[in-house]
Amino acid sequence: MEWYQIMAVISAFLCITLLTAKLVNLIKLGLPKELSQPNGSVKEGIIYSFTGAMSPKAKESAYMHLPTYLGGIVYHIGTFVSLLLFPFILLLADKIERVPGMFLYITAAALTISSMAGAGIIVKRIVTDNLRYFSSADDYISNILTTAIQVVTALMLVDAVDPVLYYTTAALLFVWMPLGKTKHLLYFFFARVNLGYFYGRRGTWPPIRKN
Repeated sequence: MEWYQIMAVISAFLCITLLTAKLVNLIKLGLPKELSQPNGSVKEGIIYSFTGAMSPKAKESAYMHLPTYLGGIVYHIGTFVSLLLFPFILLLADKIERVPGMFLYITAAALTISSMAGAGIIVKRIVTDNLRYFSSADDYISNILTTAIQVVTALMLVDAVDPVLYYTTAALLFVWMPLGKTKHLLYFFFARVNLGYFYGRRGTWPPIRKN
């Protein structure tokens, strides 16, 4: 194993360790303590939180900015695919020729599209006054690193990038992930559960449909 691969593996291990520690802490905190009497179903509220509440129709920030919403979905899928491909690329570094070329090229093409969505989100953040005003260095660093990992992963799959660049980019992302806003890949799920619990218990979610 080369030095840059070792660096990326160590970074990934540290990332997983820190995120696991955060996960354990979140589990220990548990759900919010509610004193009021329940008026609805917590279970249905949590299910709705991950389904209907995520629909563009239920999110003003989504249906008013539908292209960005759709681009964000594609971007996040590309991020998860890139992270899942890291161990695959690491373990098959010397055997990549055994993988069907069609799979490699289709995946690389999909990651190219998702990285373009990420680049578009960065540009929108820069050129839109309101977004730029509320943006911090964390926003830019997180966005650039997650976009970069998709780009270098796509290039790595088709053998069009130096492995040093790929593993260095992966290492930087792994180091940043538990520190920056990229850690919302963990907090997202707990936030949706808390929302579902809060509104489900009060009978607000799922909303009552009028006949």
